Amino acid sequence: MNDGALGPGPRTRVRRLATKANYDERVIYSILDEARLCHVAAMVRERPVALPTLHARDGRTLYLHGSPSNEILKSITRDGEAFVTATLYDGLRLARSGFESSIAYRSVTVVGAAREVTDMTEKARVLSLFVERVLAGRAEEVRASSEQELRLTMVVAVDIDEASAKVSSGPTEDDEHDAALPIWSGTVPARLVFGAPVPDSNGAMATGDIEVPPSVAALLRES
Repeated sequence: MNDGALGPGPRTRVRRLATKANYDERVIYSILDEARLCHVAAMVRERPVALPTLHARDGRTLYLHGSPSNEILKSITRDGEAFVTATLYDGLRLARSGFESSIAYRSVTVVGAAREVTDMTEKARVLSLFVERVLAGRAEEVRASSEQELRLTMVVAVDIDEASAKVSSGPTEDDEHDAALPIWSGTVPARLVFGAPVPDSNGAMATGDIEVPPSVAALLRES
């Protein structure tokens, strides 16, 4: 692999529509950082299983977290390897035929060594990173994780040893004959939009005098 490239590797090489492949770590990291969730696959009791979950990246390490009883997380740490995918839905690519119509997307596949994070200091740092990953600025607004919460959470570190991105964008790919047909074609962009926040009505929030925090206000401005 070249410097700055995470592939192509034997397990992440894009073979179908290879022109859409990208192995640049900057592209791969940008997709992972923008994606709101990922999917993790593993063999559990000799059956293939996939699970949607949150992720957070720190350099060339991808972190996953869940319950200590999570069979997929236990499986990948036992096997010592993880297979993770993440996808961004960017809209519709509407061609003049159903065959050429598709969606606009950016996806990433990661394969790497997996280990459970057992050091409590590292685990606390990573869980704070997850809070910040979900909503920038939120980690400073909430209390720190308790020792019991740390014990009740399993954190897995996945080395980004090998990865690939696949990007589908731009105009549709009608053939010459279809291009002459009087049928509308084009792209319809899509984006995630957040609505007005709904405050809790219990505890201290019941008084109604706690303002929306800066993290949420910033999120709404971005939407």
